[in-house]
Amino acid sequence: MSKSPNFPILEFDLNRTALIEPDKIIAQQKTLGSPDFAQTNLPTAVVLCFFQDVIEQVVREHGGREVARLRSEIGINPIYEINFQGQSVALVHPGVGAPLAAAFLEELIALGCRYFMAAGGAGALVPNLTLGQIIVPTAAIRDEGTSYHYLPPGREIAVDPRALTAINKVLSAHNLSFVAGKTWTTDAIYRETRRQVEARVAEGCLTVEMETAACLAVAAFRGVLFGQLLYAGDDLSGADWDDRNWLTYASGRERLFWLAAEVVLSLRAANPDQ
Repeated sequence: MSKSPNFPILEFDLNRTALIEPDKIIAQQKTLGSPDFAQTNLPTAVVLCFFQDVIEQVVREHGGREVARLRSEIGINPIYEINFQGQSVALVHPGVGAPLAAAFLEELIALGCRYFMAAGGAGALVPNLTLGQIIVPTAAIRDEGTSYHYLPPGREIAVDPRALTAINKVLSAHNLSFVAGKTWTTDAIYRETRRQVEARVAEGCLTVEMETAACLAVAAFRGVLFGQLLYAGDDLSGADWDDRNWLTYASGRERLFWLAAEVVLSLRAANPDQ
């Protein structure tokens, strides 16, 4: 283990075995007959949707059924299965913030899921990102803590090229305009200062959010595929923050979900041995 006497977050441990392993926890709960995992064969393709309103609408209008459950101290988090383009896709909320999203991702991987596309919103750091603009993260600045427990210290983590290829293929097929670039993943939404925003923009960041770097790190560590679609929400590019009523952008949020579903199936089809 590399040691830093002043910064324990940088003490990455190369040992791949932790005291609590998600696959062992899932296996134990299945053995005990937990109703959370009554169905053992989940779809390998998953949309991690950050929009609870969209999840409820899709499940209600498209025959979604609950097939398993994730749990935390905030309660039950259902995993749904829907049929899309004649194929089964899992749908689940990944939680908010890097630690919870990473933990849920770990448990989904332990349940056999292998292909992941996240659909979420992000703060715009540059002024030309209008509300609803589709953003394709190509890399994430690691300004959160979770990724440092999965990968050696580093400033950023890149999105797997296979995920980017699948994303570009789907968006191009729909003739949708999008912007690709880095995103800034941070744990502290109330400590995004003007100085930090300017520094992140200078190194190529278009957006700010709370989970991408951590999810990319988990995916790299576990050997699964993860990609992300974002839409430009609130605006941090000006002198003052502008929320732009981004949480009410219903049509764009649902569109992003269906695009993510199409991408994750394309990703699985192109990488069947993942």
